[in-house]
Amino acid sequence: MTWFAAAWLVFGLVSDTGAFGRVSLSKAMEDERRAWMRQMLHRDVRIVDTQILGSLQNGTAFFASTSLIALGGAFTLLNQTDRILDVFRDLPLHTAANRAEVEIKILSLCVIYGYAFFKFGWAYRLFNYAAILIGTVPTVPFSDPIKAEAAAARAADMQIIAGRHFNRGLRAFFFSIAFLGWFVNGWVLMASTTLILATLVRRQYFSRARLAVMG
Repeated sequence: MTWFAAAWLVFGLVSDTGAFGRVSLSKAMEDERRAWMRQMLHRDVRIVDTQILGSLQNGTAFFASTSLIALGGAFTLLNQTDRILDVFRDLPLHTAANRAEVEIKILSLCVIYGYAFFKFGWAYRLFNYAAILIGTVPTVPFSDPIKAEAAAARAADMQIIAGRHFNRGLRAFFFSIAFLGWFVNGWVLMASTTLILATLVRRQYFSRARLAVMG
């Protein structure tokens, strides 16, 4: 369990801050958000911009509702503890688990999904705020360029904060998959955590998506 918690926390710190955070896919997309807002300054009609932001809000709302469904499913498992124990007894792996241990693991899973819901919910609200800030951004030809750029920077910063909360919620989803290994035993938890961690590192630093953004 220590390896699971350390992997989650350290990866979050490394990918969000520090030297490694500056070369991650998430950081590259933050720069693209700022570039998007600067381009928006020169558009009188911003239908495309509002549609893009709407798609971001819809994606965040989808994951927020999904986390609630997952949370409800995890709570439902508390009524199926005996059946889960029967399944574990049939496994060829060593699962030395009792009812109390299974219930603790299920409650821990509930905490993860609850954390994800709050992150997605807050990200959704921040995207709403970003939409309002976008509405206050004037066009350059009809306003003070310095004030217009400052307004665009505020809208970009709000989007970046929302994106970071969204990423943390999504990270909770990924690590919840690794957490399922703990229902078998600690060794499986370590293996699943390592696999998820390697996948996230590859996507942030060595994926084709990052190369596409970085050009």
